[in-house]
Amino acid sequence: MPNVDAVKGKWKQQVGSAKVIWGKLTDDELLRSEGHEEKLTGLVEERYAISRAEAKKQVNGFLDKMKV
Repeated sequence: MPNVDAVKGKWKQQVGSAKVIWGKLTDDELLRSEGHEEKLTGLVEERYAISRAEAKKQVNGFLDKMKV
């Protein structure tokens, strides 16, 4: 699991990449999540009507690719 402070520091740069993956999320929602795993997982779960486990898997995969 990536370091939370490192994720926050790079998050604004990564919003575009996240938007490509989760196009149903607004830029504002992504920015407000600050790359926080739980917030982002909740948004993905709700917007895409998928299970919590699947949303968490997607979010963790994305955060791991940020290489922080």
